[in-house]
Amino acid sequence: MKITQIETIRIAEQHHNLWVQIHTDEGIVGLGETFYAAPVVEAAVHDHFGPLLIGRDPFPIERHWEAMFRLSDHAGYGGAEMRAISALDIALWDIKGQALGVPVYELLGGAVRTKIRVYATSLRFHGAGEQAKGLLDEGITAMKGGPTIGLAQASDGQFLSPKELDMALKPIRDIRDAVGMDMQIANDGHGKWTLPVAIRIAQAMEPYEMMWQEDLMPLLNPEALARLQAATKTPVCISERLLSRWQLRQFIENGSARIVMPDLIWTGGVSETHKVAILASAHQVPFAPHDATGPVNIFACSQICMSSPNAMLQEHVPAYFKGWYNDIVDPNLDIRDGYLHAPQRPGIGTRLKAGVRERSDATTRVSNEPRKSLIDEWGSHPARTPESQARVDELEIERGPQM
Repeated sequence: MKITQIETIRIAEQHHNLWVQIHTDEGIVGLGETFYAAPVVEAAVHDHFGPLLIGRDPFPIERHWEAMFRLSDHAGYGGAEMRAISALDIALWDIKGQALGVPVYELLGGAVRTKIRVYATSLRFHGAGEQAKGLLDEGITAMKGGPTIGLAQASDGQFLSPKELDMALKPIRDIRDAVGMDMQIANDGHGKWTLPVAIRIAQAMEPYEMMWQEDLMPLLNPEALARLQAATKTPVCISERLLSRWQLRQFIENGSARIVMPDLIWTGGVSETHKVAILASAHQVPFAPHDATGPVNIFACSQICMSSPNAMLQEHVPAYFKGWYNDIVDPNLDIRDGYLHAPQRPGIGTRLKAGVRERSDATTRVSNEPRKSLIDEWGSHPARTPESQARVDELEIERGPQM
């Protein structure tokens, strides 16, 4: 099997999302997705990473990941480059699962569970108690919101008055008054606050038995986050802002991260998120994949959740799942009774609906020309021994396009 072309699709209605389809000469099409700065990521897919895959066998996914990451890391990895790699990696795993007739989790060691609990990212400032009752009626027992996020702008996160902090606790109090401890609550700070304010927020919320405190501060200093964790009994959660096992590692190893929340479509795809889950498990830390982005992401996250013993729960936005996700993929996610159920179809488990690329607001781009990495030293080199040169020549044939 060979990769013949790479296609990207984005639509104006969901302008942050980018879908990637990898086509093969056997008719199998792999689907990937990423989110944020879609036109920039589109350029990275077609101008940098996609050509490294065209003409190649899609199966050696780890080799492809390393080739793409090395090219990115040559100038400092992150941002659009990692998002492009993530989307392409998901599509490669989708191809392999389809070709072998199994869901991707079967290729990651097999399922350790058949479903995982979901939580809802949605927290109304007014009416949070009634909202919690409605979620409980659907079997959902955890929810997340950010009542302090909008308070940071006035002081650039440097100051929070006692009055405003007390007001920010209103929806949390409403939930506890309405449903008691039946609903778990997580707080997201969007990285807005300084350490002293973050400590005050975390401690003020402690009487409400929070599930976690997420990104109260920017994730720039592992030692500062460790001081926050030392100041509160609530678990500190590190989030999608950290890309790859190398950035997450410092926070896991120093104990500042009690929960890990990688974003699969930002941090390196299925390949890298699987490694992050294993890294976290070595430190007895659970992981709870991030999503407030798109349906393909959760399908891909489900593959990791089903195959990783330390998966805690899966994020989802109910309004997205019940709304626009239905316009994009077929099938939609199987979320019922408070759980995300394991995909049963081969590969990632879903396809783009046929009409997406034909929409009037769709922008598509296709690449079908192979290239070699800009940083690879193929050909002869005066310092190589004959044996070394012979091996390089073999690798050039093995790793190059087979057109």
